[in-house]
Amino acid sequence: MEDYFTLMLEQLGIPIWFFFIIFLWVGVWKMLALWKSARNNSPGWFVILALFNTMGILEIIYLFGISKIQLESKKQNKGKPTKRKVSKKK
Repeated sequence: MEDYFTLMLEQLGIPIWFFFIIFLWVGVWKMLALWKSARNNSPGWFVILALFNTMGILEIIYLFGISKIQLESKKQNKGKPTKRKVSKKK
């Protein structure tokens, strides 16, 4: 008796080797995007990337577009002094 997964792929006409290539493609991009969003301290993006599977498209957009924008804005603000609130003691 064949397992359900193999039977489903055969009925759809998808070779099992093609499925594994797609699985690796999605996995690599997802892991890179999750790692980058965690390093950039972007919890919103981390959750979105973890929950939604878009065949690597959203992950690639995040890696090559959005994370670069966030890094550039952090670099621009890096040289500027930050204002600190000083609390007055009574």
